[in-house]
Amino acid sequence: MQTLDDWSFDVFALAEAGNCQPVKYLGYDLLNRYGMIHKFKVPPATLETFLTRIEEGYCRFRNPYHNNLHAADVAQTVHHVLCQTGLMHWLTDLEIFATLLAALIHDYEHTGTTNNFHVMSGSDTAMLYNDRAVLENHHISAAFRVLKEDDCNVLQNLSRDEFRELRTLIIDMVLATDMSFHFQQLKNMRNLLTLAEPQVDKSKALSLVLHCCDISHPAKRWDIHHKWTMLLLEEFFRQGDLERELGLPFSPLCDRNNTLVAESQIGFIEFIVEPSMTVCADMLEIVLAPIAPITCNASSSAGGASSAAGGSAAANNTSSSSSNNSSNSNNNNNNNNNNNNINSNTNINNNSSIKSTTNTLSVPNNNTNNNEAISSGTEGAGAKGGSEAAAGQATAKNGSAEPNEKPNRFKIRKPWTTCLAENKKIWKEQAVRDAEARAAAAAAEAAAAAAAAAAEANEQAPADEEAKAEAEPDAN
Repeated sequence: MQTLDDWSFDVFALAEAGNCQPVKYLGYDLLNRYGMIHKFKVPPATLETFLTRIEEGYCRFRNPYHNNLHAADVAQTVHHVLCQTGLMHWLTDLEIFATLLAALIHDYEHTGTTNNFHVMSGSDTAMLYNDRAVLENHHISAAFRVLKEDDCNVLQNLSRDEFRELRTLIIDMVLATDMSFHFQQLKNMRNLLTLAEPQVDKSKALSLVLHCCDISHPAKRWDIHHKWTMLLLEEFFRQGDLERELGLPFSPLCDRNNTLVAESQIGFIEFIVEPSMTVCADMLEIVLAPIAPITCNASSSAGGASSAAGGSAAANNTSSSSSNNSSNSNNNNNNNNNNNNINSNTNINNNSSIKSTTNTLSVPNNNTNNNEAISSGTEGAGAKGGSEAAAGQATAKNGSAEPNEKPNRFKIRKPWTTCLAENKKIWKEQAVRDAEARAAAAAAEAAAAAAAAAAEANEQAPADEEAKAEAEPDAN
């Protein structure tokens, strides 16, 4: 778990080291780091049971992509945004709790098929939810049914008002992961951010964050992105096989014999992922600008938000009460006394028990330097050094200054920009090679067809001559 704060965290390595239970171990670790177990009096055994049930639900349909690894990957990406941009300081404890839970359950019991497939095939789930956000509604409903069970109810000690607020947030966030809402969601946020003094609703902000994290794999390191791409395409192709069997038209990218992989990924990056990450970053910079001194100071050491178990988030949160601040300041010590804790130094045991130890989970280091603290035009970025932060604000690590950029405008680090550019370049190179291969194959096929036609003509010529010769005497 040492690289948990990194942008290109390798969830595949975590799954391999953690007995293929990434949701259980990562979920427990994150909820502990942010102090949720202590703050909301979550019984550790109940949390372990809940996470195990959620993990099992993700594995129910044996999907190549929408499985427990994807859930853990999205939860870790949300964690990166929360702690490495300073977003956690803009949120209350309850909002952080809701955000982490939403990330963990956002694709619970995914069937490995799309909403459109459910609608076109007339599935029971589509009938239940009247063809609207079919899967997203199921993820939420099924997860909350799990939460109603006594041995899984991690929300048992919330007040009625807290439960209502958390449930509403989770519903809003997970429903916003429906891709049919994508363009309208971005349009609404863009329009809001153009106002002189935009007031961003927290629910909408968190919904955009979760949506961006859900589609973020093209913005990760190439080896991770490529692996996710192949898994997602295999899931699409399996749906295409079902569509063929049912006599349904192929959904986009679902025909395993006629899908241009490189071109599809270039389009996904350029028209979906890049615009989403840009709008999300703009939104974060606007909502976090008023608390920039807090977020900069809190991020002065790499991974500081995580290592403090989230206590600094609520301590610096201007919307939190003084009683919450007092509780949170002692949170780390309280959590460390929990016999079932997972802290930032984690050992994953094969007996499935969750214990606090001094051993660390070995996860390969990422090439992308990702302990990205938040920074402004006039303040340093902690471990990165003040001079680098001051010089790098306009470039945001993408090598070029934004047009009409105000020199002191509050900025966040954007590790995804480099990954997006590199991945798109690789896909474009692959697209050229694929096009050349298709052209060569087409030319070879045409040549073979021409040769076959010529051979057939040559074979037919003597027969024609013989038939002609036989016909001439009859004519005489």
